[in-house]
Amino acid sequence: MVLMKKRHRSAWATELNDIVRGACGGFLFGIPLLYTMEVWWVGSTAQPPRIMMAIAGTFIAVFWLNRTEGFRRTRRSRPYEAFMDTVEAMAIGLLCAALVLLLLRELTFDTSLREALGKVIFESVPFALGVALAGHFLGDTREAEPPPDDRSQLKTEAAGSLNATLADIGATLIGAIVIGFNISPTDEIPMVAAAVSAPWLLSIIVASLLISYGIVFEAGFSDQRKRRQQQGIFQQPLSETVMSYLVSLVAAVIMLWFFERLTLSDPWTMWLEQTLLLGLPATIGGAAGRLTL
Repeated sequence: MVLMKKRHRSAWATELNDIVRGACGGFLFGIPLLYTMEVWWVGSTAQPPRIMMAIAGTFIAVFWLNRTEGFRRTRRSRPYEAFMDTVEAMAIGLLCAALVLLLLRELTFDTSLREALGKVIFESVPFALGVALAGHFLGDTREAEPPPDDRSQLKTEAAGSLNATLADIGATLIGAIVIGFNISPTDEIPMVAAAVSAPWLLSIIVASLLISYGIVFEAGFSDQRKRRQQQGIFQQPLSETVMSYLVSLVAAVIMLWFFERLTLSDPWTMWLEQTLLLGLPATIGGAAGRLTL
């Protein structure tokens, strides 16, 4: 009985980890499109036949991706297994897209059901593809044990804690700029900022931190054992997540100023709102940058 309970808990833990990894892959691939008002408009005006075409096309693409790799740790290439994984991947994509649209106030209680479905379905396409591609491009090294040579290398790297911290900051900046550079000059940021309130901005901060933490430390995309053993000023998971978020916000401020979306004459509330809104995709980009280390 005890053994069965342990196996049951292990199965649930594995399933939860697979879902987290899939969701993080969806955020990495899908977040830039969520800041595109043209997609919001297409989704809000799409007719049922076009929506069904989007669902069918996404399902076929995700199905074939799941036949080859998918988002799970164990490869499941049988047709019925790939079918079930495809349904789950699309559900994860829909939930992730809906969550961000809610945070951006593109979905509210005043949004009609038809408009909401159109927006969520069209925005979920890159999310679902990102879920299916999570294992292929990002891999899973959660169970990987560092070889003996790596252990000695870790001790050597401990002496260079400042270098490790600077490397993390640099990777975060690069990743944040790569993702945020395409979003910062657009009209979406000020348009969304005009619709959000203080509680929603707080929700965006929490979501940014949770997604960043999940991508780097929970999804199994990188050698997490090595990351946790690194010695540095901000090398603990919590402090590293907060540090990378602050760095991403700095990158967001620089990009908004560079593209003249914000000027010194603008009120500080405008700076704060737009920085936090751009900080969400910038933080996800920063997390992706740290995965390369």
